[in-house]
Amino acid sequence: MSEADEAAFRAFAVTRRPGLRRTAYLMCGDWHQADDLVQTALTKLYVAWKRVRGDETPDAYVRRILTRCFLDERRRPWRRESPVEVLEDRAARTRSDDEAMDLRDALALLPPRQRATLVLRFWADASVAETALALDCSEGTVKSQTARAITTLRSLLADPVLLEETS
Repeated sequence: MSEADEAAFRAFAVTRRPGLRRTAYLMCGDWHQADDLVQTALTKLYVAWKRVRGDETPDAYVRRILTRCFLDERRRPWRRESPVEVLEDRAARTRSDDEAMDLRDALALLPPRQRATLVLRFWADASVAETALALDCSEGTVKSQTARAITTLRSLLADPVLLEETS
């Protein structure tokens, strides 16, 4: 890579890294994993930088890489395990009405693809088409995943204001 290309990549990475880190955090819910996802995405972007640099939307390209890295990580078998000291009885676990669930906690309960869809659509302000491109699916899938995720969030948050349908 030429010095000019490397300087352009460094400038891009330095300016976009904080936003990418926040986006990754909203997808995965863990700052350390978010750092790993951003590092992996930027490494993959570096390899393709000559091709992407001429493109008018390197931001969309790196968001797509970041989303795919997140989804790939979730597919790994060891990610499905979470060691704990004592196993809790999920059947006995109930949430009291006055316990407020944080939006981040509610996001963490969504399936990874629905979470990625919400983060891209509402946090990264990506259009339906851009989100479909990042997730490698159809626009209809993005719309249905968004609707399902919002319905689930409404039920998890159980806020009467959120439960009201808006026209």
